Amino acid sequence: MNKYVKVYLHRGLIFGGFGPIVAGVVLYFVMLSEGGAFFDPADFLIAVVSTYILAFVHAGSSVFNQIEGWSLAKNLVFHIGSLYVVYLLTYIVNSWIPFSIVGILVFTGIFAAVYFVVWITVYLIVLASSKKMNSSL
Repeated sequence: MNKYVKVYLHRGLIFGGFGPIVAGVVLYFVMLSEGGAFFDPADFLIAVVSTYILAFVHAGSSVFNQIEGWSLAKNLVFHIGSLYVVYLLTYIVNSWIPFSIVGILVFTGIFAAVYFVVWITVYLIVLASSKKMNSSL
């Protein structure tokens, strides 16, 4: 098996479990804020499975940045593409966004804005760390 596929699956399996933990915490606080509202067990199961899939893909997709021979642009396209497709499908299947042109466009705009703010922030931090490390050599 390709070493990058192994890394993708390994990271996904390790960090995928954090998604359901987050879903459980969020649903718990929603219940508290609504006076102990009860969730349908099917909705709870779907939320847990969905957040596991999101966390799995998110963690696994970090491998795209480490594939030797790929340009930064290609890494970025595969990373954002994989995340966008899985997030969009998950949000639509769970009815977290409406399945409409407007719903998808709003989701796409917010996703792109958040993705690029996070990506640029991480990029600048890594760049500054690299410069600091290189200057100390």
